[in-house]
Amino acid sequence: MTADRVRAIWCRELQRDDITSDDDFFVLGGQSLIMVRIQGAFIEELGAEVPMDQMFLNPTVASIAAYIDSHAALAP
Repeated sequence: MTADRVRAIWCRELQRDDITSDDDFFVLGGQSLIMVRIQGAFIEELGAEVPMDQMFLNPTVASIAAYIDSHAALAP
């Protein structure tokens, strides 16, 4: 499940283990350098390219996972 994988990446990069699907990236202490590392992990581990603006528009595990899933469904 994408949300579980996104959550695992966030936990690792934010160095926390208490992240829920509705926690806000920025409230958790997320900032641009961590965001760039997460973007790289999404590409490497999920095969999903997530533009920076989508990271701002979808600041929770649930919303970014939904974004990734919706774009994967559109891929040829």
